[in-house]
Amino acid sequence: MAIKDEIRDFLLSRRARITPEAAGLPGYGPRRVAGLRREEVAQLAGVSVEYYSRLERGKCRGISDAVLTAVARALRLDDVEREHLLDLVHAANAAAARKPAGKSAGNPAAVRPGVQRLLDAMTDAPAYVWNGRLDVLAANALGRALFLPLFPPGGEPVNQARSLFLDETSQGFFPDWELLAHDAVAVLRAEAGRDPHEPRLADLVRELTTESTIFREMWAEYDLRRRRSGVKRFHHPVVGSVTVTFESMALVAEPDLRITAGLAEPGSESETALRLLASWAASTRTEGKA
Repeated sequence: MAIKDEIRDFLLSRRARITPEAAGLPGYGPRRVAGLRREEVAQLAGVSVEYYSRLERGKCRGISDAVLTAVARALRLDDVEREHLLDLVHAANAAAARKPAGKSAGNPAAVRPGVQRLLDAMTDAPAYVWNGRLDVLAANALGRALFLPLFPPGGEPVNQARSLFLDETSQGFFPDWELLAHDAVAVLRAEAGRDPHEPRLADLVRELTTESTIFREMWAEYDLRRRRSGVKRFHHPVVGSVTVTFESMALVAEPDLRITAGLAEPGSESETALRLLASWAASTRTEGKA
């Protein structure tokens, strides 16, 4: 999708969810279309109707961050949504950021050896590194064992979104599949705002939109959220039910990458399950080398 269409769809979706009454404006009876009109958003933001309409059409040249902040306030955007709007407009204005469309690059780049050593040192915590496209770039042994569907035997790690939406076993593996699926779509939406001309991301969205009805419906919702911590539950074929609390952190030297690591509650059945899983993973590697 063109960046101007992304801006239009995002702003339309946000003003559609606010009633005039909620914004402190007179409603004047039933409306043909839900939400605020363009002139009402312009009034709330303190700009002309023509100026706001130009923004909604994706014609962003000369529109300052101060105006975008005023629009974000008028539309009651949260921090994640406001950041997404800024990303979209900056991308539209940055000619240098535009990349020619073409064939996607090959496999994602591997992480630095030092990052892999850090992962490997975390023997009690499942951990992995991923990028904004949700490619899994590296993991430790326990991470590979816990997130089994992402690591096919003898193959490269699979993309998290592709696994969630195209692997029929994923819904049985993740009891909270719908929450994880919404999170994945939100990550891809945010990444599309930061780098709308990245061909590998466009290819992935096109593939998922074509092959998954559920993804297509979630993508159309234009949901934006950011979860940097939380609980993940698994129905693992080797150790059964496991619940792990995860934290996600940016790698300072490579801010486009994130490391996610988790621990089970001390003394819990899930902690025991992770220990059993670590032993299973170690024995599997030993058998593979024999």
